[in-house]
Amino acid sequence: MIPGGVNSPSRSYKAVGGGAPRFFVRGEGAYLYDVDGRRYIDYLAAFGPLILGHAHPALVRAIRQAAEEGTLFGTPTPYEVEFAERLRAAIPELERVRLTNSGTEAVMTAVRLARAYTGRSKIIKFAGAYHGHFDLVLVAAGSGPATLGVPDAAGVPAAVARDVVTVPYNDSEALALAVERFGSELAAIVVEPIVGNFGIVPPEPAFLEAIHRLARECGALVVYDEVITAFRFRYGSVMPMLGTRADLIALGKIIGGGLPIGAYGGRAEIMALVAPEGPVYQAGTMAGNPASVRAGLALLEALQAPGLYDGLEAKARALADGLLALSDRYGIPLQINRVGGAFSTHFTDRPVRTYADAEAADGALYAAFFRGMLRRGVLLPPSKFEAWFVMVPHSDADVAETLAAAEATFREMAAAPRRP
Repeated sequence: MIPGGVNSPSRSYKAVGGGAPRFFVRGEGAYLYDVDGRRYIDYLAAFGPLILGHAHPALVRAIRQAAEEGTLFGTPTPYEVEFAERLRAAIPELERVRLTNSGTEAVMTAVRLARAYTGRSKIIKFAGAYHGHFDLVLVAAGSGPATLGVPDAAGVPAAVARDVVTVPYNDSEALALAVERFGSELAAIVVEPIVGNFGIVPPEPAFLEAIHRLARECGALVVYDEVITAFRFRYGSVMPMLGTRADLIALGKIIGGGLPIGAYGGRAEIMALVAPEGPVYQAGTMAGNPASVRAGLALLEALQAPGLYDGLEAKARALADGLLALSDRYGIPLQINRVGGAFSTHFTDRPVRTYADAEAADGALYAAFFRGMLRRGVLLPPSKFEAWFVMVPHSDADVAETLAAAEATFREMAAAPRRP
């Protein structure tokens, strides 16, 4: 009835050996409970949005109140104005901001806006980067398509694909060559400032600076896809961490407090092109709906708690250090890339700084690790390309239980026959 049995291919277990995925019915704090009532420590965190954990009381109150007063009006509301003001206070680069229903819509419209502003059609994106499922960015895309091993551009017209130039992330030389060749046709360079879609991969020194310099020289805009990064590593954008400033920024995931949402914004003169003020059309019946916006407001308030991000980082560091020590003890090749409270496990003995590095990591080893952890009550993403996300309610006891499960799993993996 449902294609592949899932409503998003990322939920499939095809990349970790197949079979039916676990079905879950309840979440509470750091835990998910499946249809059989079994508890799992959750590091999937719905692929990132649930930084406060499941059913956080402040979010539940906000959503309940929105449901009681009306979830959708089809009119402006004061909540969306307050939310826009709060986003701009957290991210000053959002001089103007427009809400959407998803991160995909946010990136899609930011790209459309960049094309209108520059009068050009081509974009540069980076190999392995996933920016949603609209046609233009499903060319050499990342975690979802790569996980399934299907053609990236299936169903995407060749004429659309010709407007996408793909270069390796963290390769300033390749980027410079691409800009040299296509710069006069280039509307935008679209980038996750810290990659989250082939694992967590930070930019190499001077890589982001090269993006901004080359874009400026050729007259293109820089679009930051911060659907994963914003509010995950610090309150607001990661731009202050990195010393950069994008022309347009796309947001999603976390800012909705677990409900569907997206947003895009940036320099006022660019955003002035958005309808009804300008000619770039973007609309959505559900955009800015009271339920998502009020959940988002509650979330932004909760994220300002003192020490919240330091706590996430400390727990993620303890997990990452513990996993590396255990993998070394049992002779399992493992690289971990971590930024703040999120990290990725790559079963390889080589550093992972590009999509090719992540792709070369051992998927069979990850599948064995995933299934061993699942049997022991720890839920991880069902793909070697995805990240672990630590949530506020994860406790020291959860970390200890996770590392105990990892030790048992590594011991089991070390004892299994190795492939030739």
